Amino acid sequence: MSTTPTRTGHDAARATARDRVRQVVVTLSEIACVLGTLVGIGLFGTRVEESSGGSLAADATLLAPAGPAFSIWSVIYLGLAAYTLWQWWPPRAADPRARATGWLAAASMLLNAGWLLVTQQGWIWASVVVIVALVLVLGLLVQRLAQAPGRGGPVERLVVDGTFGLYLGWVSVATAANVAAALVSSGAPQQGRGAEWIGVAVVLLLAAVVAAVQRRVGARWAVAAAAAWGLSWIAVGRAADDPRSVLVAGGAAAAAVLVVLATAALRRPGHGRRPG
Repeated sequence: MSTTPTRTGHDAARATARDRVRQVVVTLSEIACVLGTLVGIGLFGTRVEESSGGSLAADATLLAPAGPAFSIWSVIYLGLAAYTLWQWWPPRAADPRARATGWLAAASMLLNAGWLLVTQQGWIWASVVVIVALVLVLGLLVQRLAQAPGRGGPVERLVVDGTFGLYLGWVSVATAANVAAALVSSGAPQQGRGAEWIGVAVVLLLAAVVAAVQRRVGARWAVAAAAAWGLSWIAVGRAADDPRSVLVAGGAAAAAVLVVLATAALRRPGHGRRPG
């Protein structure tokens, strides 16, 4: 009688040629993402905050997060590198979650690099198109994670669910900031009460959009944490730096709280939440 353990589920699946191609594409996309990041931090090009005529600086618009907010990218980039290694681990080659997310993960990395390169050229409206595509890709990716619950334990939850949850939450806020930057660079006013109230409306709308996304992707704390982080730093920026606005600062702070409360409500029993 054989004593060899029987493998079931996704561990029994054999890696195919398509799986190997996907692994290579993810890896090459990660390399492109790293190179794009080196451009974005100014090692090979102009720093993001100095590109596009300064439209993306922390003090450029009412919806620009304060400088420290962008430190979240270090965590996201570390997570993307960890994901790239995770998908090469032999049991994960044919993993349903790797198959469901790999191509989208690669697309997100390439769009990330593309956004950095576009801003280097000063193409601010093109950067809006790229970041909108990025947030849509990430939304679909995290939705697929919700549809295929992980069975790889805490490491997988951290590397896969945590990374892409943070990525989606942060890019959601960054998209609103990017659109604001494009509008201001095109001559839209940001002085006066009218502009401030529009800023308040936008951050509250952003909170509502994040809550709607959370309903679809399983109310993930990683998404909420990154979105609340970005909104909180918008509040700090408008309270402590030009262009100052108590209204927008208060609205952004309220939006951050609403994102957390909505996520907590959606995670209550009966809402069909997923871990993450």
